[in-house]
Amino acid sequence: MNAIDKVEVEISVVLGKASMPIHQLLKMGRGAVIELEAHESEEVWLLANNQPIARGEIVVQGEHVGVSITEVLQQHTF
Repeated sequence: MNAIDKVEVEISVVLGKASMPIHQLLKMGRGAVIELEAHESEEVWLLANNQPIARGEIVVQGEHVGVSITEVLQQHTF
């Protein structure tokens, strides 16, 4: 096992956004549905540790949902 095997990265996919008052959010229970301001054909953003790294599109195959990467964003060096 080398050092790179120990690095943890949180991957997130942003499907859309929604705005609502906090009191409405607090009233939501388990299984509640939040309607997003997005359409099925819109691109999604992939984030690594909350930093955008790529864009893609949703792919559904049977019961599986995935993301097909359509563009890798240019990396910034610090």
